[in-house]
Amino acid sequence: MHFAALAWLSAAGLSACSVGPDYLRPSAPVSPQFKEAKGWKITSPSDTLERGAWWSIYKDPELSALMSQVEVSNQTVKVAVGAYDEAVALIREAQAGYFPTVTDSYSATYAHQGTGASSNSGLTTGRSFTNATFNPAANATWDIDVWGRIRRDVESQAAAAQVSAADLQNATLSEQAALATAYFNLRAADSLKALYVATVDEYKKTLEITRNQYNAGTASRADLSAAETQVLNAEALAISVGVTRAQDEHAIAVLIGRPPADLTLSQGVLANRPPSIPVTVPSELLERRPDIAAAERTLQQENALVGVAVANFYPTISLTGMFGFAGATPLPITVADEAWSVAGTASQTVFDGGLLSSQLAAARAAYQQSVADYRQTVLTAFQQVEDELAALRILQKELATQNAAVKEAHIAVQVYLNQYEAGTVSFTTVVTAEATELNDEVTALDIRQSLFVDSVALIEALGGGWDASLLPSLNGLSTVPTLTPPL
Repeated sequence: MHFAALAWLSAAGLSACSVGPDYLRPSAPVSPQFKEAKGWKITSPSDTLERGAWWSIYKDPELSALMSQVEVSNQTVKVAVGAYDEAVALIREAQAGYFPTVTDSYSATYAHQGTGASSNSGLTTGRSFTNATFNPAANATWDIDVWGRIRRDVESQAAAAQVSAADLQNATLSEQAALATAYFNLRAADSLKALYVATVDEYKKTLEITRNQYNAGTASRADLSAAETQVLNAEALAISVGVTRAQDEHAIAVLIGRPPADLTLSQGVLANRPPSIPVTVPSELLERRPDIAAAERTLQQENALVGVAVANFYPTISLTGMFGFAGATPLPITVADEAWSVAGTASQTVFDGGLLSSQLAAARAAYQQSVADYRQTVLTAFQQVEDELAALRILQKELATQNAAVKEAHIAVQVYLNQYEAGTVSFTTVVTAEATELNDEVTALDIRQSLFVDSVALIEALGGGWDASLLPSLNGLSTVPTLTPPL
């Protein structure tokens, strides 16, 4: 009869409803389209960024090879992996509340009475004896989850694990974006050095013309010194680029989890322009940004904790039991020596000075904070996308204009050089034209560099190749694992 009651109470606890509010995702401020998306290609299922490997859109094998090492060796990502593993372990810790706690015990008691000992009547017994009792037993306690407190706790921990999973993806995306940015900055440095080297060659031609004219007596020593100064300054600029390039290379090494001394990248150049990036509609951004997913999953975590706080107002129902043996031998495992007991208790807080009410109010306030944080995360995401769309749109126009200026500056230099060689213009005119050409070329390269960096920032703002379906299933995380015997 006692075991039937135990089974009934257990079934009641496992089938009871969970108190507290069920989770519903709150609304978020979403516009129908991006303000800066005019003229941009809206993505479709057939041409979206490749899931995960978003950098493949740049078609750069060396970049792809570096990116493949981020998830494996980046230490920041490993920290996030550890945080996720810890969150999964906390789910298992909460699920342990579904089961009884069983402890083993073994006691041995020896009692001795000598010949001079008095009996209960006050007379001496005249004999001695020794009693031994051995008692192997198992004791169990079980808090029945009638009100769903444990289930709400598991739900909270499972949602927290999803938060950690989204944080892991967000950390990975952030480190990948940092690597791509450092890589394009390095290639821009390579291109800048190549520009300065080419400029040195051009200035040496001007120096040759000036030297010939100086030898012919048609140019002054000051013109010759100015021409030599131009060459030296350009050579110094080419050397100075090495500092930036070295720092970018070191940053890339750290991002792939290697010491800077172990990585050397060959020289390369920055492509003319970044590829076209498909843009999603704003509502899809809610599913494609891991930081938004993390903020939304935090909502369910806090909502479940409200349920835990509500369940604390209800009685706690516990079962305790003991089963063992007691006998005069070290292993009294016989039916005659059997001993067992079953007890049930229910306890409820009657007065706590407002503790439970305060805990519930705090849980609800934390949930409201999470709602505001979620909505702010969404707004920030929209701002970042709009910022990068605007930057790319404006930079593309600026680059077209700057390239035209470079072309005209180059024509001017060639005309002035011919005129200088013919002796119809002064050397100062040539120097000014060449300085303008170099400045325009450096500016055009800076704009191209910004285009690549901002394209990476746009892909990151769009969530890379990630979407919320990649999160581990809430039901899967909450499933009670198969129990295994302790080691």
